Amino acid sequence: MPIPFWKILFLHLTIITGFCCCFHIKENPQDNPNIPAIAKYFSTKGRYEEVNPYLIEDILAVNRSILQPPSAQCREIHLTAVIRHGTRYPTSKNVKKMQKLYDIVLHNASGKASWLREIQTQWTMWYTEDMDGRLVQKGVNDHKHLAVRLSKLFPSLVSEEKLRGGFIKFITSSKHRCVNSTLSFKAGLTELWAITDKEFDHAVNDALMRFFDRCARFVQEVDKNPSALSEVDQFRQGPEMRRVTEKIADRLRVPYNVITDDMAEAAFYLCAYEFAIRTVNSPWCRLFDEVDAQVMEYANDLKQFWKRAYGYDINRKSSCILFHDAFSRLDKAAEENKSGQQVTEAVTVQVGHAETLLPLLTLLGFFEDSEALTSKNYATQAQRSFRTSHMLPYAANLVLVLYDCGGGDLRLQPLLNEKPVTFPGLNNQQASIPRYQDVREHYRELLQGCDFETECQLSKSPA
Repeated sequence: MPIPFWKILFLHLTIITGFCCCFHIKENPQDNPNIPAIAKYFSTKGRYEEVNPYLIEDILAVNRSILQPPSAQCREIHLTAVIRHGTRYPTSKNVKKMQKLYDIVLHNASGKASWLREIQTQWTMWYTEDMDGRLVQKGVNDHKHLAVRLSKLFPSLVSEEKLRGGFIKFITSSKHRCVNSTLSFKAGLTELWAITDKEFDHAVNDALMRFFDRCARFVQEVDKNPSALSEVDQFRQGPEMRRVTEKIADRLRVPYNVITDDMAEAAFYLCAYEFAIRTVNSPWCRLFDEVDAQVMEYANDLKQFWKRAYGYDINRKSSCILFHDAFSRLDKAAEENKSGQQVTEAVTVQVGHAETLLPLLTLLGFFEDSEALTSKNYATQAQRSFRTSHMLPYAANLVLVLYDCGGGDLRLQPLLNEKPVTFPGLNNQQASIPRYQDVREHYRELLQGCDFETECQLSKSPA
């Protein structure tokens, strides 16, 4: 019986369409009118997709070839992931600032630009104080999608069998945005494998995931110490930031004294939140050009540097407890594997905050520049590696993967935001996956010391 012409035509079009898709030219995010030109400068308020732009096209895309273990016989035996919560609403503190700016724009701005009229006549202030940092639907999806991608990257570890067998452990901060991110990560896996007959527990552990609250020395000397962020305050009152606030005032046609550094930050956050939460290129973004955005990014990096990273030694040492926790899990997996047992904890998923991840990355030595970030060296820090926009978007993650490559050869691969990174100081190791023993040797002083109780007690000399 002859095949009808329409079926041949359909088959032909399907093949042609499929062929074309294979050669689809990836869209450049900078050419997309729905993405703010300044989106890559949003620091800790940035989308994960700006760090990995290929996800804009396919949110579940992975490339296993990036893993490149030293030999084909290497197999993954353990994975620890420390993950920041997903996209969230602004905190009540920031909502208040945003409301104040909105009132200024609504009642005082006299500029004639179409984007300004759009804010004044069409945009409404929909953020409320009771939102206070809660996870949004985009944040739910951030973790669901990350879970699926990790299962595709590491199918022998993040598997239905391991989940059902109790070999995957979930730990979270008590904050609602973290608990809900953890639930979302689990849902990503249970929906992927259509698991409806079983639920999986998680443990709330603030000692691990909010160590910064419990480190008395950090709280007193940095967190609650007004002078600890003097470099940040100086930059916010300095010439670079003043130029940004004056340009915003000019665009709005309001007096210069009306737009403070706080109001500039509120405008930047409005642009960032509208994009992260609603995927909207908001008219608020028109208050900044790229030069302004770079200044705003530096102001935020400066704050993170002095409050959570290399600014003070206690910032990184406050994460000693999480550092030891990670290595004790790796050691246990290595020991069980060596004795021929099944590794009892194949995967550890730990969900916390930017403030959880940054001190740990700092303790491990990542993104350290030759010079400290200060209020005076903005111009010379243009090429700095310490850039929170790249390091700490929503759902940022540090993944440590332990491989058994046979003959007692254990390897450890670090990935940041699903991209392989190299342990600082281990650059000469074979490929990017050094021997686990070499990593332990490299961090020997921290492994032998770095005691949380000792580091965090108030009797130590000031940072």
